Amino acid sequence: MRIGILQTDHVRPQFVTRHGDYEDMFASLLLSEAPDLDLVIYDVQKSVPETIDCDGYLITGSKDSVYDDLPWIMPLVDFVKASLAAGKKVIGVCFGHQLMAHFFGGRVAAANKGWGVGVHTSDVCRRYPWMADRPLQQLSLLSSHKDQVMELPDGAQVYLASDFCPLAGFIQGVQVLTVQGHPEFSAPYAADLMDLRAEILGEPVYQAGKKSLSKPTQSAVMARWMLNFMAAHECE
Repeated sequence: MRIGILQTDHVRPQFVTRHGDYEDMFASLLLSEAPDLDLVIYDVQKSVPETIDCDGYLITGSKDSVYDDLPWIMPLVDFVKASLAAGKKVIGVCFGHQLMAHFFGGRVAAANKGWGVGVHTSDVCRRYPWMADRPLQQLSLLSSHKDQVMELPDGAQVYLASDFCPLAGFIQGVQVLTVQGHPEFSAPYAADLMDLRAEILGEPVYQAGKKSLSKPTQSAVMARWMLNFMAAHECE
């Protein structure tokens, strides 16, 4: 299976040596579940792919917001629309999750609950065949976001929800799967991000986020779900 990683940002230079870039994080996550996977990396802040030749695409996270007026966002949206029209699967992670809502009929905004950092746990509120080999009632992932999906696109169904983030993951038909959390993050990288943003986060959020890093996450489960979704002929 050939998956195109639509990389919407880069790890800050001071963290790259220790943690790698986002392409390295996603390669480690996905190849640990499927070593024969063919991954192609596209830096979409520079240009979107010229052709649609992958089995599916994954949109990464970004420090930018989907509603920012940045020159690379609309070309990415247009590429995603063309990929969906060509029958491809699209997975959105964090910024990617929000993009698949905001530009396909939903709405994204800064959450009045503030930043979500550290380990966050969501209820698995719907079950699908692509979850069958790794069934869970709750899913915990590292998070780092101030925006949230406020309204879903038409036809979307929530499968992950929490009090803090009620729309933490959705599917739309058989082609779109999204997740607000970061299955690709490691706890040390999340800690470095929180240290960098400590003043922005505020002391209570910062301390709670750092304390949460001792909790286990199910990143491997989310990776398997994403791969199962990509490979499935039918997802409902």
